[in-house]
Amino acid sequence: MQERNHQGEFLEFRFSRPVLGLGLKALIFWYFWIKPKVHEVLLKGSEDMEKLTADYWEDRYRGGYTGWDLGHASSAMRHIIDQLDDKNLKILIPGAGNGYEATYLNNRGFKNVFLLDWAAAPLEAFQKENPDFPKKQLLHQDFFLMSGSFDLILEQTFFCALNPVLRPDYVKKMSEILNKNGFIRGVLFRVPLYEDRPPFGGSAEEYRDLFEELFDILLLQDCIMSEPDRLGMEVEFSFQKRS
Repeated sequence: MQERNHQGEFLEFRFSRPVLGLGLKALIFWYFWIKPKVHEVLLKGSEDMEKLTADYWEDRYRGGYTGWDLGHASSAMRHIIDQLDDKNLKILIPGAGNGYEATYLNNRGFKNVFLLDWAAAPLEAFQKENPDFPKKQLLHQDFFLMSGSFDLILEQTFFCALNPVLRPDYVKKMSEILNKNGFIRGVLFRVPLYEDRPPFGGSAEEYRDLFEELFDILLLQDCIMSEPDRLGMEVEFSFQKRS
């Protein structure tokens, strides 16, 4: 066998029959055993991605498989909400789930709050817990197909639940539905997490590169107000739509 060295000259290697035999066995092992297993794992990951549909999330909520659900508005989101002064802001919470942040906002006088979720179950649960909340402000639809305009969008655990290939579309949609000089505020995971299923993580640098074309990066830093089991895993951010 010949191979070039770093100067482009050919080097010659001579193998004995035992070595060649070993290489042939390794090749056969790879082709008939390892390669199919690798393909199976990759295919499984692809299938898992394809399962992130409305029915998938509906089943998770109805079956109680909601490990991300804290049962209350997170300390990080309460911290962000407590900084808001204008009670007339039109606010959207996409991927709202059980809507604890909406309850927190509502109790503090913010009445122009909209919850959006692909699954009906959490919106129904929210309506049951908050019977006086306007039903027209509960949006059961696909985020990417929605219309409307908002002053502020609050983000927590929606971005990380989306297939990462949709992230550029997420940024464009956010810009599209925000009013002039509108904001996205919230928290994002700053660690890798999973590659084949939610939650999908990332890094501050990755998020800066993703958003900075359409948004001014006002704040992007380690979140010090995270829940104990998420401390050191999140960044707090505030991005303003560019005029």
